[in-house]
Amino acid sequence: MTDWVYFSFLAIVLWGVVGLLQKLGTNRISARSLLVWLTVGFLLILPWFLRGADLFSLGRREALIGILGGITNGMGSWFLFASLEAGAKASIAIPLTALYPLVTILFATLFLAETLTSMQWVGILLALVGGVMLSYETNPAAGLGS
Repeated sequence: MTDWVYFSFLAIVLWGVVGLLQKLGTNRISARSLLVWLTVGFLLILPWFLRGADLFSLGRREALIGILGGITNGMGSWFLFASLEAGAKASIAIPLTALYPLVTILFATLFLAETLTSMQWVGILLALVGGVMLSYETNPAAGLGS
């Protein structure tokens, strides 16, 4: 197995577990508190990532891109936590927010002049349809016969 497949599989597993932990957390503490503890978790693994990192060779632009990525990641996490705290089901909110690559695709086509194949457009359409289907909830009080 190539490295990228292995790393991608581990990301899927870990993000699957984190979704459960996020819902359990927002059942017990506020979204803001959970974001603070998420940050503490990042800080605990930071020494492992700092080994061998050449942080001082980065230019200001690269550092700014990294910092902005951290800010947008943190705010995205907080909004997800807020939705879970507000009563969203983890089985719906977390997969729905996992459609964020659609925004990346939009920005990549607008700002990076990337092009998509017709098959990729079909995939985007299917992802959108899946997101709608995933977020659709029937009224349980209405019953099946209504």
